[in-house]
Amino acid sequence: MEIPYIVTPRKDTGLFNSKIAIWLFLASEVMLFGGFFSAYVFLRIGADYPWPERTLPVLPGLINTFVLIGSSMTVVFAWASLKLHQWRRFQLFMGITVACAVIFMILKGIEYNVKFQHQAVRLKDYSVVEGHLGYEKVGEEYEKDHNGHKIEENRILVEATRVTFNTVRFHKSWVEELISQAEHRKSKIVLAEDLSAIIDEGQPPKTLAKAGDALSLELLERLQKAHLDARAHNGALRTAALRGEWKKANAANPGKRGWEIASGVNIDVEALAPKLLTEIGTVAFTVEPAARFDFQPRDVREAETQSRLRDDTLVDGKLLASPMVFHYVDAIDFQHLAMKAVEKGQDPMVAIEDSWLIKNHPFAKEAWEWNKGEVAKLEKKLIEKYGMDGKTGKPNREPTLKERYRIGWKDFVAKADGVGREKETIALKEEFMGPDYKGREAKHTFPHLSLPREQVGFASKFSPAWNTYYAIYFTITGLHGLHVIGGALVLAYYLFFGRKMYESNPEWLANRVEIGGLFWHFVDLVWIFVFPILYLM
Repeated sequence: MEIPYIVTPRKDTGLFNSKIAIWLFLASEVMLFGGFFSAYVFLRIGADYPWPERTLPVLPGLINTFVLIGSSMTVVFAWASLKLHQWRRFQLFMGITVACAVIFMILKGIEYNVKFQHQAVRLKDYSVVEGHLGYEKVGEEYEKDHNGHKIEENRILVEATRVTFNTVRFHKSWVEELISQAEHRKSKIVLAEDLSAIIDEGQPPKTLAKAGDALSLELLERLQKAHLDARAHNGALRTAALRGEWKKANAANPGKRGWEIASGVNIDVEALAPKLLTEIGTVAFTVEPAARFDFQPRDVREAETQSRLRDDTLVDGKLLASPMVFHYVDAIDFQHLAMKAVEKGQDPMVAIEDSWLIKNHPFAKEAWEWNKGEVAKLEKKLIEKYGMDGKTGKPNREPTLKERYRIGWKDFVAKADGVGREKETIALKEEFMGPDYKGREAKHTFPHLSLPREQVGFASKFSPAWNTYYAIYFTITGLHGLHVIGGALVLAYYLFFGRKMYESNPEWLANRVEIGGLFWHFVDLVWIFVFPILYLM
C-alpha cells in the first residue's frame, strides 16, 4: 500500500504529510521554549537576590550565534542543490551545516566545563567570593583520593577515633575512600569488639567477626546479608503470629469490627523470642591510631565531636579547622549584602565596611577602596553626560548595582596596572576560559584567600545549585543543545546515507531535507532569543 502525499502536496492544504507534521511539532516546541522564557522573565522580576547580569562570556555566545545563522543558510543551499539535482553541492553545504553544529557544541562544552570548575561561596554576611579552589599537597605532590583525583581544599576534616556503619545503608565508594585514607595516613580501621549473632533458628549465637578484623567491603556485605536475612525471618514470624492473634480475636468477638478489637490484639513477644534471629543494625570500628579523614561538605553534617555522613555512617572524633582555600579569586561581590542591608534599613556602605572580608583581608579592603574611587568617577561622568533631574535633584543615570558593589578579576588587573575600569584589557583566550592567572604577572592575581568554615553560608560550583539564574541557564541551553545534537544527527543521516534515496526518488529526499531544515531554523531562532536574554542582559 502506497502512502499518499509523501512527495506531492495535498490539494486542500498545499502541503505534503511531513510538512504538516513538522509544523505541528514546532508549534509544541514554541510552547515549550515560550514557557521557559516566560518563567525566566517572571523569576528575574521577582528574584530575592541580585540577579546576575552579563556574567556569561559574550564572545563564545556571539560566535555560536553566527555559527547557527550560517548553518541555517547552508541548510537552505543544501535543499536548493537537491532541487537542482546537484548532489556534490548538496554534500558540500550539508557538510558545512553539520560541521557548524559540531563547532557550536564544542564551544558550548568549553563554556560548561569552565562553569563546573568555577567555585562560588556566599558567606554568612551575604558577601560572595568567586574563584578557583586550590588542591591539597604533601610536599610537592598533590594528595589524591582512591579514584586518583586531586583533592580540592574544600573538605570537612575530622580526626576520627571511631566509625559506626549502618549495615543496610552504607555507601560502598565511601567505605573504599575511608579505607584508602586510613592506609594513606598509616592507620587501620578495625572492628571494635567481637560480633556474634543467632543466624539459625533455635541455635546458639555464632561469631561472625572478631575484634581487630580490618574494615572491608566483604565484611560489611556479609553483615548486611546476615541482617537482612534475620529481618526477613523475624518479619515473617511476627506476621504469622499477628495473623494468628487476629484469628483468635475475631473468633472470640463475633460481629465486631477490626478497630473495635484492635487494642486487644498483641503478639506474645516472650513466646516468639527463642525463634528470632539477631538483627545487626550497626557495626562499630575503631581507628588505630586516630587519623584525619576528609569529607566532601555535601556528604557530611559536621559537629564538634560526632559527624554524620549522608548514608548514616557516624564518625566520632574532633572536628578540625576546615577552611575553603581559594588559590585564585575571580571576584568579590557585595550586591547581596547591600540588598540585605537595605531590607534591614541599614546603610549598605556601612554594612560592607563591617563585613568579614573587609575586616579580615587587607587586599579586599584595598580593592574596595579602589572600587569606591572608580564608582565616584563613574557617577561624575554620568552626571556630566545625562545631567540631574530637576524635580528630585537626583542624577538621571546612576551606576548599576554590579558596577557599584562588585569587583571582578578584570578590575583587579586594572587596579594593579594603575588604570581605570574603562582601560582594562584581556587576551582572547580569557574571553573563553576566564582569567589566565598563570600567564599573567603576579601583581594581577588576587592573593590566596582562606575562608573559615564557620563563615561559609553556602558554597557551590557555577551549577544549577548555585542560584536560579544558573538553573535556568543550564536548563534552557542544555535542552537547546539536545535539539542541536538531534537535528545534526538527522541532517548527517541525509548526508551520509541519502545517496540511495536520491537515486531512487530525489524529490522525496529534498522534502525530507526541507523538513530537517525547518527544524534547524527553529533551533537557530531559539538561540537568537537565548543569546541576548542570558548573555547580554
